[in-house]
Amino acid sequence: MNHYECDLLVIGGGLAGFCAALSAAQAGLQVVVLEKTAQTGGSSAMSGGCLAFAGTDLQRSHGIEDSSQRLFDDLVDVGKGECDESLVKLYTDHQLETYQWLKDNGVVFADVIEAASGQSVPRVHNVDPADMVRQLQSAALATDKVEVWLHSRARRLLRNEGGRVTGASVERNGEQQHIMARSAVLLASGGFVQDRELIHRFVPQYDNAVFIGGEGNEGDGLRMAWALGADVRDLPYIKGTFGKHPMDEHNHHACLVVYKGAIAVNQDGRRFVDESQSYKLLGDAVMQQAFGVGYQILDQDIMDSGDNQVRILDFTRRLEEGLFIEAQTLEQLARLIEVPEDVLLAEVAAYNDAVRQGQPPEFGRQHLVHHHGQLRTLERPPFYAYPSTAAVFGTYCGVIVDSGLRVLDVFGEPIEGLLAAGEMIGGFHGAAYMTGSALGKAAVFGRLAGTRPGTASEG
Repeated sequence: MNHYECDLLVIGGGLAGFCAALSAAQAGLQVVVLEKTAQTGGSSAMSGGCLAFAGTDLQRSHGIEDSSQRLFDDLVDVGKGECDESLVKLYTDHQLETYQWLKDNGVVFADVIEAASGQSVPRVHNVDPADMVRQLQSAALATDKVEVWLHSRARRLLRNEGGRVTGASVERNGEQQHIMARSAVLLASGGFVQDRELIHRFVPQYDNAVFIGGEGNEGDGLRMAWALGADVRDLPYIKGTFGKHPMDEHNHHACLVVYKGAIAVNQDGRRFVDESQSYKLLGDAVMQQAFGVGYQILDQDIMDSGDNQVRILDFTRRLEEGLFIEAQTLEQLARLIEVPEDVLLAEVAAYNDAVRQGQPPEFGRQHLVHHHGQLRTLERPPFYAYPSTAAVFGTYCGVIVDSGLRVLDVFGEPIEGLLAAGEMIGGFHGAAYMTGSALGKAAVFGRLAGTRPGTASEG
């Protein structure tokens, strides 16, 4: 059996993995990145390209006042207090320097989009996600300290007699190899959206949801960590994202018209949720409706308010693709989506009356999204409906880590030599999710993990 050595072994070739590889290489370490599929990128490259940062130059250019403290408060608020506040603080303390580091290493941010799920001010910094990962990979390779192994699947973590993780057993191009890591092994292999058995074990209510993510996201890292006694958290909070068209197999991204003022109704024509909540909570709500499907109802003014530079707000493209159902009257729209006309008209009328009177409509909605944006009425034809279900883009739960990103066992003790970053980590999001916090977490914690491999062996 062949043996290889490096300083830092990174398992997973997505955003967290390459942020770690690049920062470690810049610190002078030799790095090997394992990617079990034919290409790097994983779920990161398939995402909506949103990263949550606060206090940036792009925000200032739009006159947006934001801060790390405000970001911290929003993350804890949207997480319903179920998140590990030490991890949230680790993120908010290092997010601004990570934003600048990404820019310094060639990542291009298009702009800041309007406030989205869980945000009290606009702080989503938009990128082309596949380009971002490619750029960081190129920057890492340019250091001549990073190797990328494709078709290389880590099967087991290796430990020495003292219990320290020293490397991994790897299946590479059909052959078994051992690769040893002098400083640490970093688990950055994502979640398990592609493993229906694990999904059913933890969230059977999502058995019929749509699952979208990197083909390699089968829970490998989680199983390898479990084998060493790693503890996990947030499994009950695995959720789907509301806004995925149930019949569209080409556009994987959610469409969040509700965040521009649309309402969500079920097959009975009734509203069923406060539409300003995190789209993870909206995902839970729609899965409880008949057939797990609802409709986002809007008028022409809301249609015109979309942003074709942001995938979740690109209404025009979806209209051109025929995904919206259009009608000149609400009665006609109700017939087209086969909901009771009188019920839909009554729901829209009651909602419009509440908005005009400055009162929260049913379910207590007060803003367009989270604590941001004025509610608007649905009045100007034509009217539109967007069929929507929940899609599980990521599992957002995982191993417990400390502030050094060391994986902890079930007794709360660090597993020496083992770090984790990205979707592998539990405890950061808590009960729900802020737009941009998944990619943001991958970037911030990936970069930090690459600068801290030596701490993985500190007891």
